[in-house]
Amino acid sequence: MPGAERTAIGIIGNQGWIDESPFAALRGIREIIHVTKPYKLVGRDFHPSDTVIKIDDKTKIGGKNPLVIIAGPCAIESREQIFKTARYLKRLGVPILRGGAFKPRTSPHSFQGMREEGIEMLDEIRSKIGIKVVTEVMSPEYVSSVASRVDMLQVGARNMQNYDLLREVGRTKNPVILKRGLSSTVEEWLASAEYILLEGNRKVILCERGIRTFETSTRNTADLSVIPLVKKLTHLPVIFDPSHATGKRDLVYPMAQAASAVGAHGVMIEVHPDPEHALSDGSQSLDLKEFRKAYARILQLAGFIKKNRL
Repeated sequence: MPGAERTAIGIIGNQGWIDESPFAALRGIREIIHVTKPYKLVGRDFHPSDTVIKIDDKTKIGGKNPLVIIAGPCAIESREQIFKTARYLKRLGVPILRGGAFKPRTSPHSFQGMREEGIEMLDEIRSKIGIKVVTEVMSPEYVSSVASRVDMLQVGARNMQNYDLLREVGRTKNPVILKRGLSSTVEEWLASAEYILLEGNRKVILCERGIRTFETSTRNTADLSVIPLVKKLTHLPVIFDPSHATGKRDLVYPMAQAASAVGAHGVMIEVHPDPEHALSDGSQSLDLKEFRKAYARILQLAGFIKKNRL
């Protein structure tokens, strides 16, 4: 395509993402512009309709389905703690319990979770109490065993670009919650989701949980603008984690409301029977009574928004 000052050369074909490095070093190359996205399976170009992920007969995440609330403690600390929380959430009608068995922590001296024992508790909870469970998996070698004993898998922010882990969870049939990395761009986040879809698992739920910026008054900077943006770019469901995004208990409820208002398909909230004595993230966890009030109000607003959305 000759121009007045330069000539553009278009390279076409359906061979996946093109590595530009061999071309960039050639004489006469001024710039290289990708006209297609690096996430073909995740993007709407070839999949314009929304993906809806069925958790059970009553719970579906994505599309025009009602807002889904996922709740539970950051970490499984004891049998009493996780079973008490699970029973309470089940009575309220919460469809999915979150609980970390393997906990990645900044300090190696911090509580690291109950690991395999915690996974066994989650397996028992889903069979005896009848609530779906999701937990984070950190290493590829644990994926298969964890996937067989929980309903959903989570890839945490620190592991968003652990590509071996992404490939491994992509080989499972479990729905996967993929959290955005601490300082990741939207393109990097969606490219990580592409790794999972390429292995055959199309049941990916994106989770915005705030990004690291210069601001220190909150744990992270909640990027709520990314929810409507990502919904335009991808067909995958998008949820929001106000607990990790803010790090402050009193900000969780209003930010969950805000996420509902901008179109999130769900919210993930940390709940603990005794936040003051929690071994992990107690400052951002709601106690059971606080959560009960927030739960009813979040669903009320979500229902109003869905009914009146223009």
